[in-house]
Amino acid sequence: PGLSYTWIFNNNTLHLQEDGRRFVSQATGNLYLAKVEPWDVGNYTCAVSSAEAQRRVWGPPTALTLRGDGVMGEYEPKIEVRFPETTYAARGSSVRLECFALGK
Repeated sequence: PGLSYTWIFNNNTLHLQEDGRRFVSQATGNLYLAKVEPWDVGNYTCAVSSAEAQRRVWGPPTALTLRGDGVMGEYEPKIEVRFPETTYAARGSSVRLECFALGK
């Protein structure tokens, strides 16, 4: 609670509102990229902020490279759903449920 996740791409903050292919889960901090393009190649660094602690911490950079053969590997399609069996909400409040499909 109270954490905010930002991703840095090649030393520049990713502005995800401008690109519907990328998404950062504020629940897990994970960065998701759909339909990787050559211009996505580079170094990605996660920055975690805590307003309460008034602190920001950066993780190590992770390089993304494209495979020359275009083969992603032997990954079966997989669907991940991450929410409890029951979700409670007060009338008029907002809830967010996350669901991701992964695969080739």
